[in-house]
Amino acid sequence: MIIDTEVEGYRAGFSVLVGRPNAGKSTLTNALVGRKVAITSAKPQTTRHTIRGIVHRDDGQLILVDTPGLHRPRTLLGQRLNDLVADTLSEVDAIGFCLPANEKIGPGDRYIAQQLGALRRKPVVALVTKTDLVHRGALAQQLTAVQELGVETLGADGFTDIVPVSAADGHQVDTVTDVLIEQMPLSPPLYPGGELTDEPELVLVAELVREAALEGVRDELPHSLAVVVEEIVPREGRSEDNQMLDVRVNLFVERSSQKAIVIGRRGERLREVGTAARKGIEALLGERIYLDLHVKIAKDWQRDPKQLVRLGF
Repeated sequence: MIIDTEVEGYRAGFSVLVGRPNAGKSTLTNALVGRKVAITSAKPQTTRHTIRGIVHRDDGQLILVDTPGLHRPRTLLGQRLNDLVADTLSEVDAIGFCLPANEKIGPGDRYIAQQLGALRRKPVVALVTKTDLVHRGALAQQLTAVQELGVETLGADGFTDIVPVSAADGHQVDTVTDVLIEQMPLSPPLYPGGELTDEPELVLVAELVREAALEGVRDELPHSLAVVVEEIVPREGRSEDNQMLDVRVNLFVERSSQKAIVIGRRGERLREVGTAARKGIEALLGERIYLDLHVKIAKDWQRDPKQLVRLGF
């Protein structure tokens, strides 16, 4: 994509999507960018890294930062994830606050709204997500409740805007882009055209494996699973027209019982994880791969500062 940097009124900047866990931030990020750059899961607190997705338009460029869900932390990992969100909020040009249409506003939403209210003169756009899951009357009630929350926590003017959106069916996804780009400063593009994320390939590969490993597992596993890509190397001795990459990945859990869950009976579940992850990784890297997965135990890594650093947190 060729970007005309001379367009009058061109805007470019950073916007963060915040919200409590499982509010639809990652799914909305992927819908706005038009490609998977953030993993999604029905399990809360899936996102572990800030993923920058880049939206290119003729009139502007929007760099989306997807963050972990804000929550009251119970582990050192949880506190570090919250700190990551706080650092991100201080650096962006605008904030998209995701509130699911199908769930009543609760203490978690109010907690986040109060944190946002402390950020003076920072535009906050309320994004009422998952509108495809509710009927029109329920959506109207939720929009009213969101408006009241904005006035209560941000002052008389409330939210800069309120946009109902469904990433699942695409309803008003373009409108979200319009509203957020309006809040960006006048600026030339910050990234080249065609670039959709600045996350390293190793991080994206690890996230795709973790997404596949989280599919259909019990509640205890999501918070205890970490994925580290050891290496991505070309397979030796292959001809030019038959290239392949060897991708070696370690999955870390905290207990032997969790290791058994990931591997499954006779290794069946780990093979399913590999099959699901391989498709996304091959699409990302543009080459055939051999995915070598190993499950290891790192006891109580969420509470161990040294292990957190070793696992990339």
